[in-house]
Amino acid sequence: MQHATFRRNTILRAAIATLAALLWNLPTIAFAAPPATVYFPSGDGTELVGYLFQPPGDSAIPHPRRPAIVMLHGRGGPYSSIVNAKCARVGRDMTSPCNAGTLSQRHKMWGEYWSSRGYLALHVDSFGPRGRAHGYGRNSHDLPERQAVNEMTVRPLDAEGALAYLAARDDVQKERIMLQGWSNGGSTALNVMYRQAQGQSSAAPLRFRAALVLYPGCGARSLLTRRYRSDTEVWVFLAENDEEVSPRNCLSVMPANDPNKLVSMTEYPGATHDFDDPGRARQSVAENRAAQEDILQRAASLLEALPAKPAGKDE
Repeated sequence: MQHATFRRNTILRAAIATLAALLWNLPTIAFAAPPATVYFPSGDGTELVGYLFQPPGDSAIPHPRRPAIVMLHGRGGPYSSIVNAKCARVGRDMTSPCNAGTLSQRHKMWGEYWSSRGYLALHVDSFGPRGRAHGYGRNSHDLPERQAVNEMTVRPLDAEGALAYLAARDDVQKERIMLQGWSNGGSTALNVMYRQAQGQSSAAPLRFRAALVLYPGCGARSLLTRRYRSDTEVWVFLAENDEEVSPRNCLSVMPANDPNKLVSMTEYPGATHDFDDPGRARQSVAENRAAQEDILQRAASLLEALPAKPAGKDE
């Protein structure tokens, strides 16, 4: 009996010690400083909300000019699924559970990834300023209400507005502003780069230097063209077992004979949609873990290796 009591007490003390350690570390995990909230106009005049991740130690040097990247969320919106069902409109002088502190795990991860590598990373909320912060579920693409945030006609103007906002800051290298998008935001990013190549950008003569595009929708109702072209570097990352969008559609519209090799595609075997999401569900798939590891290793290196101008451009 004494032995059993001693064993129970030992287990209890160990559990208490574990809980104490978790509670001790909780403020660091839960109360990490969120990104700054900023406001700027879309190309269509809508005032957008953005979340700006800034490199650590920015204040040590007066206005250091840094590269920057604009990030575009997918159809689920920028916020955590724990809170977004309670959200509608997000904007200046409004209180909402959808805010800088409740971004999704993936968007936090990437914002911190870029800021830790010296970038200013601006995550653009296209949905909240238009009363749609809740985002949309799977198979909702053709809902009439989603026309207000359409990836061909509306969201490219948001990305171009973000480009203009960053270029106007005195801490940004305006010739090295990049673009990144996921899913519906990936389709948007492809459309932005296509508009730019066609001379149709609302932010011209400002330009995105390059784009990283993850598991975009490439169907006829998602892209502006069935013969995709870009005049600067675009990297597209596809998931072989994507359950939401077809990687075959993307492979069919991307240029196969681009002499400058500006558009590059990687297809991850066995990976699913959202393969980079750090949540347990996606990362329980071994192929997703491999894909996430690969893209996190490559993303910054791809951008850092960019020449001052894309291949084929006149000096």
